[in-house]
Amino acid sequence: MDVPPVRFAKLGQDRIAYQVVGDGPVDLVWVSELGDALDARWEYPPYVRFLRRLASFTRLIMFDRRGLGASDPVSLEALPKWEAWTDDAMAVMDAVGSERAALLGCNQSGQTAVLFAATRPERAQSLVLFTCTARAVASPDYPWGVAPEEAERIVSLVEEAWGLDAELFTAGMPDHMDDPVYLRWMAKNQRMTCSPREAGVWLRQGIFSDVRHVLPSVHTPTLVLHRQQSPVVPVESGRYLAEHIAGARLVFVPGGDALIYSQPNGQTLDHIEQFLTGTPPDAGADRVLASILYTDIVGSTEQAARLGDRRWRGLLDSHDAVAKTVTDQHGGRLVKLTGDGILATFDGPGRAIRCAAALREALAPLGITIRAGLHTGEVERRGDDIGGIGVHVAARVLEYADAGETLVSAAVPLLVTGSGLEFEDRGEHDLKGVPGSWRLFAVEGD
Repeated sequence: MDVPPVRFAKLGQDRIAYQVVGDGPVDLVWVSELGDALDARWEYPPYVRFLRRLASFTRLIMFDRRGLGASDPVSLEALPKWEAWTDDAMAVMDAVGSERAALLGCNQSGQTAVLFAATRPERAQSLVLFTCTARAVASPDYPWGVAPEEAERIVSLVEEAWGLDAELFTAGMPDHMDDPVYLRWMAKNQRMTCSPREAGVWLRQGIFSDVRHVLPSVHTPTLVLHRQQSPVVPVESGRYLAEHIAGARLVFVPGGDALIYSQPNGQTLDHIEQFLTGTPPDAGADRVLASILYTDIVGSTEQAARLGDRRWRGLLDSHDAVAKTVTDQHGGRLVKLTGDGILATFDGPGRAIRCAAALREALAPLGITIRAGLHTGEVERRGDDIGGIGVHVAARVLEYADAGETLVSAAVPLLVTGSGLEFEDRGEHDLKGVPGSWRLFAVEGD
């Protein structure tokens, strides 16, 4: 997917930056939040893949609200009221000719989405809330939040670390805390959104907001999605929203990250698609052509015995962090960690081969030697996992690979003709559990 052009909607003298992606049957307005600049989204491959899927069944409308990202600034001394940000969404909808739209609010931006649905019901077709809360600060009648003094401490820490120390923010995204590529991108995203002082002002306004009194006025169809293992926004927050919005449906989805685009996100996207379109995801679309890469650590059993449980666990943690980073850098999707290796998919075998080579080089200083098996064929998407004969073939190819080697099925060399990659014919092999005889090739000089 090419990066869509940024355009500007007018709201009085102000300009609001927005993008439109896809041409699905439902308009979906994604309400922006702090630390998520419009332009930065397209620099992080996992985010791009999430947007691509979301735009496959919607016309996705995204914007930077005033004061953030590429939109015009606002006065920090006279910050508009929280509900004023619904005007930004209205201005963007008018600019793109959207009469009615579904609204997607994530985390703090859920409060703006709720206000829009309550105050502009004629323009709100439906409402999707992801890991949101009606109120972030605890009170006697709302215990699911942080204490007021803790909230002030959080604001001060954010002002100090904004755009510099992304590790501070990993409490809400535990699955990313060991990913240096993500942390660098996140810090850049913050800098593209606003300055440290602006971040503190914005956060203070958001963290002390309370939309509980608005919930009974929301009458649009509402889907409340909530991460089951979120350490920051407890599941009780999601239950509260669903219980106080008439007819709302509550669905818990797997994972701990508050970020909607973080893996696993397959169930999240499936629920949103069915809710917005009225039909479940097309079963035919669950079969796709992919390049399937398996890797494992050579001699893992011997290494584990030599190092002991604690040191071996630490080495595996380092392996997993490096694998996530390298896979993302090469445009792959890390399907899962296999204990001492990975299963990942790529749009093309060339990227998978280069990823395997880069991963082998990155792990060598840790004393880790890997081997890799690669096959290109159809896979069945099963939520966030994959299955089918293509996955079995890749796994069996891996079994024949030598230490430090990438072994591929015969389909791969044909697909990278002219790329400069060279292969050594390793002859015919019977792959356990897979019918027929398979010719395998070793990648040379990768």
